[in-house]
Amino acid sequence: MIGLIAATAAGRRGCERLAAAWPDRTRVYDAPVAPALERAFAECDQLVCFLATGAVVRLVAPLLRGKDSDPGIVTVDEAHQHAVALLGGHGGGANTLARAVCDVLGAAPVITTATDAVGTPGLDTLGFPAEGALAVVGRAILDGERVALRTDAVWPLPALPANVSAEAGPARLAVPAGRDTAGTTDSAMAKTGSAPPDSAVPRIGVAADSGAAGRGDRQVGPGAGSAPLAAEESAGGPQGGGDAGDGRFTLWVTDRVVPLDARTAVLRPPSLVVGVGGSRGVSADEVLALIRQSLADAGLAAGSVAVLATVDAKADEAGIVEAAERLGVPLATYGAAELAAIEVPNPSAAPLAAVGTPSVAEAAALAASASGCGLLVPKRKSAMATAAVARRGPRGRLAVVGLGPGARDLLTPRAREELRRASVIVGLDQYVDQIRDLLRPGTRVLESGLGAEEERARSAVAEAQEGHAVALIGSGDAGVYAMASPALAEAGTDIDVVGVPGVTAALAAAAVLGAPLGHDHVSISLSDLHTPWGVIERRVRAAAEADLVVTFYNPRSRGRDWQLPKALGILGEHRAPTTPVGIVHAASRPDERSAVTTLAALDVRAVDMVTVVTVGNTATREVAGRMVTPRGYRWQAQPQGTQNTAATENTKENDQ
Repeated sequence: MIGLIAATAAGRRGCERLAAAWPDRTRVYDAPVAPALERAFAECDQLVCFLATGAVVRLVAPLLRGKDSDPGIVTVDEAHQHAVALLGGHGGGANTLARAVCDVLGAAPVITTATDAVGTPGLDTLGFPAEGALAVVGRAILDGERVALRTDAVWPLPALPANVSAEAGPARLAVPAGRDTAGTTDSAMAKTGSAPPDSAVPRIGVAADSGAAGRGDRQVGPGAGSAPLAAEESAGGPQGGGDAGDGRFTLWVTDRVVPLDARTAVLRPPSLVVGVGGSRGVSADEVLALIRQSLADAGLAAGSVAVLATVDAKADEAGIVEAAERLGVPLATYGAAELAAIEVPNPSAAPLAAVGTPSVAEAAALAASASGCGLLVPKRKSAMATAAVARRGPRGRLAVVGLGPGARDLLTPRAREELRRASVIVGLDQYVDQIRDLLRPGTRVLESGLGAEEERARSAVAEAQEGHAVALIGSGDAGVYAMASPALAEAGTDIDVVGVPGVTAALAAAAVLGAPLGHDHVSISLSDLHTPWGVIERRVRAAAEADLVVTFYNPRSRGRDWQLPKALGILGEHRAPTTPVGIVHAASRPDERSAVTTLAALDVRAVDMVTVVTVGNTATREVAGRMVTPRGYRWQAQPQGTQNTAATENTKENDQ
C-alpha cells in the first residue's frame, strides 16, 4: 500500500491525482501531517509526501528502524515538478515509485542512488536474495575496483561493468560449443557448405558506458557476463571467500555456503528444490528443521530454495503448507502416478500404501527440478517428515523488444526496462545504434547487417539457452514483419520468453496522416524476397474486394520498382481514382515527410523502403488535409444540429 500525505491544497490535489491513477494501491492520510506521517510509516510499504524534503527528513528521523524494514519514501514539491526518491531507493522501491509518480504528474524524477546514476545495477536489485558485504562490493564495482564474479552456472543477470570479471577455468563456457568468437555457428556452415556472408556474422562488442553512442566506443571482447566455476571448484567445496589474499573483491552467485569476509558478497539464485513428505499432522517446525538440517549438512544455502514439492495428497497438509509460507516459496504438488513413474534411490512401501507412490520427497524433488541432474541430498527423515533436495538449472530469458518507429519518445518504458535488464543485446546494426546509449556498461552486443535475420534469431535463442538475459531488438513492433517470428520458431520450453510491444510504422504513419485506420484495415508487405509475388497479389486482391484500408510495408526499392504500381492497380479496380492515399517517409524520425494524395495522382517515385503507403477504402475521405476513414457511428450521419440521444450515451465501442 502507498500512503499519500499532503499539507497544502496543491499537495492534496496531487494526492487526488495519484489516488485516481492507483485506486487499489493508495490510501490518503488526512492532516495534521506529523501524526498522519507516523501512521502511514507504520502501515504502508511506500509513502508519497507532498512536502518539503527537509520537513520529511525531520519527521521520519525518529521512526527509522533499518533499510530492510523502512518504507520507501518519495517527496514531491508544491508545483509537482520533481519527485525525490528520499528513502529506500532500492529496498523500499522509492526509485521506481518516483518514476511512476512522475509518469502521473508529469514531473521529473530525482534519484541519487549511485548505481542508478551511473547505470550499474545495484546488487540488491537483481532479484536474488543477497548476503555478505553488499555495500562494500557494490562500492568496489562503482569505483572500478577489480571484482571477481564466481558462479556455479550462467544466470540471467543484467550486464555488469568491465571491472567485474568472470573467473576463468577449465569448465568455463564463455564460448559455446560449436561457435567461434565471431558468433558463427556450425549449423549455419552445415546448411550452406561455407561460411556465412559478412553481414551474417555478428559483430561482438561491449558497451563501454551508458553514454557510448558510436561503434568506435565498443571494446571487442566477451563482456562481463557470468561464467560457470572451474570444474574442480564445482565438484569440490568453496576455495575461500574473497580471494587468495590479493586484495580483490568477490561476488558469488551460488547456492552453496561460502565463507564470507569483508570483501565478499553472495547472491542466492533460485536453484534448489526441496521435496517434502510427512505424516498426517506433522508440524511446520519439524518440516523446517529437517529441511534446514539437510541443507546445512550438504553445504547448501536456504536462500536458494525456490520451491517445496510434494504429492497431491499432501497439498492441504497444514505443516507442509505453513513451511512453504514461512520460507516464502510456492508449494508445488504432483499426482501420485506421476511421482511413481520417477526412478528414485530410496523407494519405500509406506508411502506407496499411504498415498500411492513409493517415493514422495525424492520423486517430488526430481519432478520439480526437471533438470535430470539427480539428487543433491537423498531422502532424509525425522519422526514425521521426509525431505530430499535437487538442483534445477538456470532458465535463460529472451525478451523480444520492439523499439518503435524511431523517435526516442515513442520507445516504451517497458522496452527501456528490458534493454537495461539484458546482459546481451542482439539486433540489426542500425537498430543497435538507436539505443546504444541506453545500455548498461558491460552489455555484450551482437549486431549484424541486413540479410542476417535468421542468424540473429538463432544467436539470441542460443544465448538465452546458455542462461543469459537476452534482448532481441527490432524496429516498430518486433512481432510485425520482424524478429519475433524467426526467434520463437527456434525457441523451446527451456527458456523464458517475453514480448515487448512497440509502436508500429503503420500506426506512426497513421497518426501523421490523420485517422486513416478508423475502420477495418490490413497491412501487407510488398517484399517478394520472403513471400512469392503470387501470394502477395492474392492478398492485395482480397483486401481490395473486401474494401479494407491497406497499409503497404516495404513498398519499393531500387531493385523492386514494379510491385507497388501493380498493387495500386489492383486496388484501383475496386476503388475510385480519387480515393485518398497517404505516404509517410521515415515516420517519427528527423527526416520525416508526408503527403496526402489520391490513387490516381500518387507518384511512386516518392516512395522508398522507409516509406509507408496507406490506401483508403471507399469511405475514406480527405478532411482539412487529413485522411479520415469513418468509424460508422450513426450519430455522425445525422443533420447538423440534431442529436441521437441513445447514441451519445455510448458512442465509444470497445475497439481496442
